[in-house]
Formats: sequence, structure tokens, C-alpha cells
Amino acid sequence: MASKCIFCEIVADRAASYTVYEDEHVRAFLDIHPVSRGHTLIVPKEHYENIYDIPEQELEHIAAAAKRLALLYRSRLGAEAANLLQSSGRTAQQEVFHFHMHLIPRYAGDRVKMFFGGSRISNAKGIEEVFAKISGNDA
Repeated sequence: MASKCIFCEIVADRAASYTVYEDEHVRAFLDIHPVSRGHTLIVPKEHYENIYDIPEQELEHIAAAAKRLALLYRSRLGAEAANLLQSSGRTAQQEVFHFHMHLIPRYAGDRVKMFFGGSRISNAKGIEEVFAKISGNDA
């Protein structure tokens, strides 16, 4: 457990939460600052800071829990869709440095806006340059 990590405290039952799902690897609880009805945080029980640290097997458990909960929210809350959101690092606006995924149930007219602001790479040359660097063809 990381010192003063609120999610570690919730996993250890030292902080209150509205837990909606739990198994040996994952705990999911309602976000206390929800952007939609049923907004849920899904966390691994072990402390990993971000996407760079978490083992792939733990990601699989989180993804499976996200699907299970999305289906439940569609059935019981009438959610029509869902957003999955994960931020890793300060630049990506991560606020709690314990890996977590947001499950945001979506409803018609919910006024939640998920968009990418700022500048975009809009030309083929920019995309080609990125592709070359990722694929190792930038020699």
C-alpha cells in the first residue's frame, strides 16, 4: 500500500465507499464526484501508480469488471451507453496516483461532454511521422 493513498485505504476498508463490485483482484465503487448516474471507479487491490506500472493480468481483471458493471448499469439503471476513461500521469490529469478506470454510464440528454480539445495532428505528414517513429521505420 502506498502511503496516504485514498484508494488503498478504501481497498483496506479504512475509508468508506459505496462498493458495487469486488473480487480478489478488483474493487469498484461509486465516484463521490460523479459526472453521471452510476459513475464508478474500478481499481486493482494492489497499488500500481499508472498504466506503465500495472501488470497486464491486472488490466484484464479491470476490463472484465468494467464490462460486468456496464451490463448491470444498462439493465438496472437504464444506461444507454458507457465511456471508459483512464488517465496516467499529471499531464493526463491523473489526480489519484493509484491506477483506476472510470466507468461513466451515459444517458440521452445527460449533458456529459467527452471531447478532445486543443490542437490536432490534421495532416498526413504528421500522422506518417508518428507512425514511422512507433513502427521503427524512422531511420
